[in-house]
Amino acid sequence: MSVNQTVLTGLPAGPQGNSVIEGLGTSEVRWILPGQLDAAVAGWFGRFPAGMDSREDAYLIHPVLRVLSVKIRAGQLLEVKQYHDSPGILDATGRARGRIESWRKWSFPIGLLGPDEAGPPGWTVVHKRRRMTRFQLVSGKLTADVREQGTESACTADLTEVRSGGETWWSLGFEATGPPALLRSTLQGTVALMFAKAPPGDVEFDMSHSQSYADWVSRHRVAAATDRQEGKESLARRRQDQPVT
Repeated sequence: MSVNQTVLTGLPAGPQGNSVIEGLGTSEVRWILPGQLDAAVAGWFGRFPAGMDSREDAYLIHPVLRVLSVKIRAGQLLEVKQYHDSPGILDATGRARGRIESWRKWSFPIGLLGPDEAGPPGWTVVHKRRRMTRFQLVSGKLTADVREQGTESACTADLTEVRSGGETWWSLGFEATGPPALLRSTLQGTVALMFAKAPPGDVEFDMSHSQSYADWVSRHRVAAATDRQEGKESLARRRQDQPVT
């Protein structure tokens, strides 16, 4: 579903007299790379059971909010994520390096949104086609399963084809949830399982590609705007340099 307008129909009711809704703490790492997702990478990820879904998320890109990520998830949920800090660098046996990020997330239901590919002013629509698996901590061991089994600690891994602004990208991401004391170990354990086998070809999951969707959307839009402006200025200079006949 595409995004046209953001009409908030109401927030979930909390306990009487308590206006604070506690967010969900997460520990995350993500890489976003340009181009089409290679079939070999999909096969590498497919060693573990995975479900698939497709959705469109709309990210708020103006005004710029330094420590907040605001998006409309699949046209149905308003999701607000607050960045806390980066507790360190994740290194998976030399096969991947990325920045771990700590976030707190709140989700609220909203009204259905009308169709409009461009989205409302200040927002940008990102199309996602995701392969997802969930590593759940059961009796001290991480086990991959598509189903949610209600365990306290888990880490979702996703391999996602991304389209935005007429361009194609792809992403590999991990999001751990559960008791704060177990977040980092659950994240690191899941990434270690995924990278126990080296990724195919010359794919590099390095620091240059390590970024959240919020960072990527912001940088991508700034780069695109800069390219458009430079293109206009270049065209204007060429016109000025043409001889008058």
